[in-house]
Amino acid sequence: MNCSKCNSSNYIKKGLRNNKQRFYCKDCKKYFQSSYSYKAYKAGINSLLVSLLKEGCSVRGISRVLKISKDTVLSRILKISKQIKNPYFNKFGCKFEIDEIWSFIGNKTNVTWITYVIERESKNVIDFFVGKKTKKTIRPLIHKVLLLEPNRIYTDKLNIYPSLIPKEIRIQFQYCTNKIERMNLTLRTHIKRLSRKTICFSRDKKYLEAHLRIYFWG
Repeated sequence: MNCSKCNSSNYIKKGLRNNKQRFYCKDCKKYFQSSYSYKAYKAGINSLLVSLLKEGCSVRGISRVLKISKDTVLSRILKISKQIKNPYFNKFGCKFEIDEIWSFIGNKTNVTWITYVIERESKNVIDFFVGKKTKKTIRPLIHKVLLLEPNRIYTDKLNIYPSLIPKEIRIQFQYCTNKIERMNLTLRTHIKRLSRKTICFSRDKKYLEAHLRIYFWG
């Protein structure tokens, strides 16, 4: 048996809890047990949680399926998302599409926007931002794309883009953002909190951002 936290074999016995032997890992300085009665500690629970998130299950739905508390589901979502690093995209001269999709935070009167960028050929998400649609908030996202020396950037009619994207590479016409618009539909289908007609929404911005990180790059 190895440490369940860091997989080290450098541990010692350290008392009992609920009549089960506890161990102390000398490498990661954490306690663990050989077995747990709470289902959240079972092996593979995180990967199953991620799969359910990507298949449109709500937080309460995941809680019922996995038989763990909804607060544990939320804390696991945050923990998993923090372990996911932004992808390193270094391909220059590509074509990109930018679009926005709305959602709610806290209640259905508090509308927020998810602005994100995809590379047109691979449909990989380069980056995203959750918040209001202003020049100040969207500029860092546009700047990241401009560093890749794009061949074209396709946008909708949002009046912010002309002042942020050079007109030589910005393209806007009726069907120029078809791919990212199709991805919007996929997002609303696969992420319960983004559905148009739903009682599900994010209680906090951090949970929405964590869910998106897991969906895009997890």
